[in-house]
Amino acid sequence: MDGFRIGIGVDIHRLGRGGPLRLGGIDIPHEKSAIGHSDGDVLIHAVVDALLGAAALGDVGQMFPDTDPANKGRDSAEMLTAACEAIATVGLKVSNIDCVVLAERPKILPHRQTIRERLAEILGIEPESVWIKGKTGERVGPIGQEEAIEAQCVALLVPR
Repeated sequence: MDGFRIGIGVDIHRLGRGGPLRLGGIDIPHEKSAIGHSDGDVLIHAVVDALLGAAALGDVGQMFPDTDPANKGRDSAEMLTAACEAIATVGLKVSNIDCVVLAERPKILPHRQTIRERLAEILGIEPESVWIKGKTGERVGPIGQEEAIEAQCVALLVPR
């Protein structure tokens, strides 16, 4: 593929009792965790969708369907690695990602650098090419009432 490619990814998961919360490939101490077929890492799922979308290669649900028992409890870092391999096969690589995590709690700021470093490691890019922002739901709706967590990601892919 020639030129730059931009993709967007969005994911949301219900929150349930019992932690930790898996986010961006790390475990964050919290009394709730994301409910999902895999490990429920909403941030990585949004990143995978952004990468696959930018390369016109589908989405996380196509690559890792929740109907496949092999994906039950799967580490989302494996999904992100597979997405990186898929975009490489069409001649692309990640330039940078910009992400937003929408959660009333936990606060993202204390964990931001660790998440950036972990995502950069998986993506094979520098931490300076990964940005994470945290936004609350202002106590409104499922995010604000701590019933759900959402992540959004924009990814820029460039030719290898």
